Amino acid sequence: MEIPKLIVMLTNNDQTVCNAREIFLQCKDSKAEYWGMKEKPLPPDEMKALFQEMRACGKKTVLEVVEYTEEECLKGAETALDCGCEIMMGTMFFPSVNEFCQKHNIRYFPFVGEVRDRPSVLSGSAEDMLDSARSCIENGACGIDLLGYRYVGDPVKLNHTIVGELDAPVCIAGSVDSFKRLDEIKKLSPWAFTIGSAFFEHKFGDGFCEQINNVCDYIEKG
Repeated sequence: MEIPKLIVMLTNNDQTVCNAREIFLQCKDSKAEYWGMKEKPLPPDEMKALFQEMRACGKKTVLEVVEYTEEECLKGAETALDCGCEIMMGTMFFPSVNEFCQKHNIRYFPFVGEVRDRPSVLSGSAEDMLDSARSCIENGACGIDLLGYRYVGDPVKLNHTIVGELDAPVCIAGSVDSFKRLDEIKKLSPWAFTIGSAFFEHKFGDGFCEQINNVCDYIEKG
């Protein structure tokens, strides 16, 4: 069973923080390999420059796009390409977005379920989400961005259903904000999980770097 990967999101309440570069440079030597941002509100040039710095430091880069219309989702994919991101998470699944990501070798992890608002809220049945996830994978998506802890129903049951039954990578994104939830993630062993706001709320320690390493160490304990 592989150890789930932590994706550090330089975001709070589904918005990239204005001092994202400062935080990354302070923490670039932490144990986290995957780093990401949302598509808003940093100017495109700042995002591009920061992602370049991340890659120069040997990090894997992730853009999570919190948009729901085809036009905005495709615009997010274009931003991911312009920033040189290896992975784009989020967006609702649209063939045009999927084709764009495939053409440009961007690993695509769309949302499943009924997603709304910002910060995102997830609703819908686990069975429908599983069917949707399988369809996304069959059509070329690399994996799924599952807002499990933003679910209006039973998040533990939902995560167990999707991660346990989908034969593809799943990233549990959003509201991973306690060691109890880390325990659940260790038990499930998804491909990855994100933490953003919880680091700004000091849910895993004091300093940002300390919290990153605390989470990595805790997950690696098995």
